[in-house]
Amino acid sequence: MVKIKDKKKKQAGKGNDMKNTQAMQFNHALGQHILKNPLIVQALVDKSALRGTDTVLEIGPGTGNMTVKMLDKVKKVIACELDPRMVAELQKRVQGTPFQSKLQMLVGDVIKTELPFFDVCVANVPYQISSPLVFKLLLHRPFFRCAVLMFQREFAQRLIAQPGDKLYCRLSINTQLLARVDHLMKVGKNNFRPPPKVESSVVRLEPRNPPPPINFKEWDGLTRICFVRKNKTLSAGFSQTSVLLMMEKNYKVHKSVKGEEVPKDFNIKDLISEVLTSSGFSDKRARTMDIDDFMKLLHAFNSADLHFA
Repeated sequence: MVKIKDKKKKQAGKGNDMKNTQAMQFNHALGQHILKNPLIVQALVDKSALRGTDTVLEIGPGTGNMTVKMLDKVKKVIACELDPRMVAELQKRVQGTPFQSKLQMLVGDVIKTELPFFDVCVANVPYQISSPLVFKLLLHRPFFRCAVLMFQREFAQRLIAQPGDKLYCRLSINTQLLARVDHLMKVGKNNFRPPPKVESSVVRLEPRNPPPPINFKEWDGLTRICFVRKNKTLSAGFSQTSVLLMMEKNYKVHKSVKGEEVPKDFNIKDLISEVLTSSGFSDKRARTMDIDDFMKLLHAFNSADLHFA
């Protein structure tokens, strides 16, 4: 009986070793889900419309299934990978081939990495860096031609949502301000190894060049306030104590920089109310407002020396 028990322990231990090996291969904490379907990989490459002179930035190349297909088409691929094991796997895959000299590896967190010049970005994006990556790319200079990115389905839907849609949010309008956004295709979870818990979608971002002539920090500050309570009227959103204190502080700083005194009868709540009423936005709700509406609102606030950055 003891021997049988020991044997069971050994088998259990062996099973744990296999699980550990699997964990070593795919780190869930890093959002690693390798795209295994060659038809989907080829579709991503095709939809990127790559040229022979292109430098491609690939984020999270994994084992290199898509990397090698792109290396066959372009001048250079810069692959940014956080996991050193994946880096070694990819380098081993191209070693001794004509692709070796065309591949450059960047090892580290893409959000913290200074990105080089590139023409096209292609990525199967881990969920936890989706939003910061979108804006890191869209604020990158010099401009790139396009980015073809795979996201979780709901995040992709937020990117393309329009005013009045249930998922329309600050992410939607901030992204669409800086880029044209198109949904390219849906990708089922069974196309990945291991399968994620949710479905995915591929979108294409084309940066607006030249960019809109506004201060993005100001814009982002405005939309942040408006979308905290997107179903409430703007007059309600701007009556929050924290918002009033922030805007009063900014008002006084800007007046000081311009060498002007703050009027003795100054009241931040009254001034904000006056701007919202005169511009016709007092009873508007963020969920129904488009880019032009927010541009007009930002101009109205700035004209009254009210700033968000």
